[in-house]
Amino acid sequence: MEFPTDLKYTNNDEWVRVEGDIATVGITDYAQDQLSDLVFVEVTAEVGEKLERDATVAEVESVKAAAFIYMPVAGTIIETNVELYDEPEIINADPYGAAWMFKFEIANPVELDELLDATAYEKYCQEREH
Repeated sequence: MEFPTDLKYTNNDEWVRVEGDIATVGITDYAQDQLSDLVFVEVTAEVGEKLERDATVAEVESVKAAAFIYMPVAGTIIETNVELYDEPEIINADPYGAAWMFKFEIANPVELDELLDATAYEKYCQEREH
């Protein structure tokens, strides 16, 4: 299981890649492993939509379960990954690369400090295994 150190993480199993004032979000390797084979992805937020932290942005479904994807911090949606609609299995194959779900402009960078680093997220995942 991978926990890239250049990313931030949420307790909801999203990863966040920050580049300047833009953040890219997807679900973690742990999340895709727990969900198993993904069969459906839908980003419900619209480009240009301003959302608060913890707002629902997307939904994923697998053969085992469904899960919501949330805003890690407040911001404005600037792009969604429409390729996932036709190929949700990309999430299982490349959760930290091609399977990004949406990008947004960060409204309040201070909120990023509340996210987990790779070490803390890995520990959080291990605690849930037991």
